[in-house]
Formats: sequence, C-alpha cells, structure tokens
Amino acid sequence: MNSNLPKPYIALKVNRDFGEIITTYFDFLKQNIKKFTNLFLSYNGIFLIGLLIVSYLLVTGFIGLISSGGNNGFETLNSGIGSYGEYFFSGGVLFFIIFVAVAILNYSLAACYMITYEEKKGMSFDKQQVWAMVKDKLGVIIGFVLLLILIYLAMLILNFLLLIIPIIGVFAQYIIQFFISAWVGVSFFYLVKENKNVTEAYVEGWNLVTKDFWKSIGVNFILGLLNGVLLLVVLIIPGILVGFYSFHVIHNNVDVSASIAPTIIYTLAMCVFLIVVVFTQCLTQFVNGILFYALHEKTYNLNTRSKIDEIGGLEQ
Repeated sequence: MNSNLPKPYIALKVNRDFGEIITTYFDFLKQNIKKFTNLFLSYNGIFLIGLLIVSYLLVTGFIGLISSGGNNGFETLNSGIGSYGEYFFSGGVLFFIIFVAVAILNYSLAACYMITYEEKKGMSFDKQQVWAMVKDKLGVIIGFVLLLILIYLAMLILNFLLLIIPIIGVFAQYIIQFFISAWVGVSFFYLVKENKNVTEAYVEGWNLVTKDFWKSIGVNFILGLLNGVLLLVVLIIPGILVGFYSFHVIHNNVDVSASIAPTIIYTLAMCVFLIVVVFTQCLTQFVNGILFYALHEKTYNLNTRSKIDEIGGLEQ
C-alpha cells in the first residue's frame, strides 16, 4: 500500500452532535499531529529557548532560597535570600512575558492551521501559508489576547467569591472554567476566520456558545480531561526519573546547592513540562475549532445551503 497517497479531507463545516465532535477531534488529530508538530517546533524555537532560560532562573532561585534557609548565620541568610530571590523574581517576570507571547503565537498557529486546512480542503499547504495568516492577523490577535487577560482576571475574582459557597461553588467554578474556555476558543476562530474586530468576535462567540451551552461545556470538559491524561502519559517517564532523583537527594541529604547536577536536571525537567503544557494548549484550540465549525454551521447552515445551491445548479 502506498503511504504517500493524500489523506482524505475531514470536513469541518458540519453540524455535529456531542459524540461526533469528540470523534472528529481524534480523527483530525491523528491525521494532522505530525505536520502540526513540525509547524509548532519551527515557529516556537526562540520561545523554547526562552522557557529553558526561565526554568533555569526559577530553579536556581528556588534551590538557592532553600539552601539559604538552612544557613544559621543571619547575615548569610539575608545575603542568600537577596541574591537568589532576584533569580526567582526575574524568572517569574520573564515567565509572564513569555507566557503572553506563547499564548499569542500558539493560539494563532493552531487556529490558522485548522482554518487553512479547511480552506484548502486537506493538508495540501505548507507552514509558510499558516505563518502568513498569523502575520496578517497579528494586530487583532494581540488585542484579543490583551482583553483575554482581563477576562481571566475577572474569572479569578469570581472563582474566589465562589469559594465561599461550599460544594455548589466548586461545581460552579468548573462550569465557568469550561465555559470561558469554549467562549474564548470559539471567539478566536471567529475573529480569524471572519475578519472581524475583537469586540465582534467576543460577542459572536458568546452567542454561539450560549445557544449550545451544555454541549460547549461538555466538549471542553471531556476533551480537556483526555488532553490532561495525554499530558500525564507524555510526562510519566521524565516524571518517574525526576522522582527517583529527588528521592535520592532527600534520602542521602544531598546538598543541591553544592553541585550543578541538580540545577541541570530540575531545569530540564521544568522546561520539558512547560513545553508539553504549551503544546497541550494548542490541542485544546483544535477542540474549540471543531466546536466553532459545528456551532457556526448549526446557526447559519452556510455549508448546507451551499450544497443545496450546487445541486440546484446541476439540475438546471
């Protein structure tokens, strides 16, 4: 069998129910995972290096603070906390900056990849075409993400208030979390696909998601859970290795500040964790891409009408 044959196109503009959305997601992922991973690594190179630097600063600062805490001399303690605290603080600030940049880039890459796939009716496109779409929409994308930060801050405040309500508050927090995920994801696809401004995108995304409220939440819950399991599976081997090393450090009272090895090991481990988390967020955007096409088609029936018009034209 010839493995070079073009893979069949998975139609995205289809009004799908809950189960069909989940099935389509895995079909799309299986077909596109290799090509998208190549795209992800190609355009995230500088940010992957940035995550490595952030991991080093955070790990070095954390190890230094722990080691300083074990010193008995008051002056030595203050000196250690001051110097390593700067590492930790610098790492935290740099992490926030890179996190925002990575969010902008990878929200864009995942969405533009899926939109290009739908427009080309398959995988007959290269990564430069996806990148060209990202650059073309970069201005509105940055505006979208800046407003998204405010939305998440409001969500954090609301979640804090819900902590006052026992049991019900916990369930309400999860519902809000998955609703926000669906709303933001669908809105972003509408922003890029339909060439709308940020406000129009959020309004339309709200309308689409609220019309199928429980489907939108359910899809994000189930596939978010499955993506989380995938994250754990990918990290299980490095997690076990780091766990054994940590046990060795604790059991043998190893002075982690006296050797470069613990810093290297924990830096690499943290960097791998952050990279996998970022990639998992891209997969979540694919979830909301399929949800967007399903909700949009259910509301407007554009693809169905187009097919009816085509059939009518052939009969004439």
